[in-house]
Amino acid sequence: MSRIGKLPVNLPAGVKAELLPGNVIKVKGPLGEMSQKVDSDINVSIEGNEIKFARPNDLPRFRSLHGLYRALVNNMVVGVSEGFTIKQEFVGVGYKVEVQGQLVILSLGYSHEIQLLLPAEVKAEAEAVKKGQNPVLVLKSCDKQLVGQVAAKIRSLRKPEPYKGKGIKFVGEQLRRKAGKSASAK
Repeated sequence: MSRIGKLPVNLPAGVKAELLPGNVIKVKGPLGEMSQKVDSDINVSIEGNEIKFARPNDLPRFRSLHGLYRALVNNMVVGVSEGFTIKQEFVGVGYKVEVQGQLVILSLGYSHEIQLLLPAEVKAEAEAVKKGQNPVLVLKSCDKQLVGQVAAKIRSLRKPEPYKGKGIKFVGEQLRRKAGKSASAK
């Protein structure tokens, strides 16, 4: 039995789930509404405040789908009740971030500013920069996959380099640093 798939998904207070025709689970909560189509071979049941998943047999395909759909639905429940937050730090001289509604304007040391239009489900805010600190961009959404994809896209614009650590990194991320050239003593 799948260790993840056999665990029920608990619905917190204020979150409602319903099973629609076509094996679609719809979850509604204070932060939004999401739906996920589940493979027709996986049996889904909603009992009280728990969502349970069962597979027909132990073929490898069903074992992998069992845990996958349970994890996706659990992420939906957490998203509509608490939401997901990703913080990114901009390390480098002159690196700036500015948010105007759904438009994020990035100054990353290139000859031009980069403007990125965010999806409607993702909210962004730039934390106030104090002297001696790096700018921080905070991304929030109820969709874990979407907010992660947006954060990865922003990071890909200027990945952290291994010598000085300049670039866009996640807050709390440990970078592998390399030693620079050393002068040989003769």
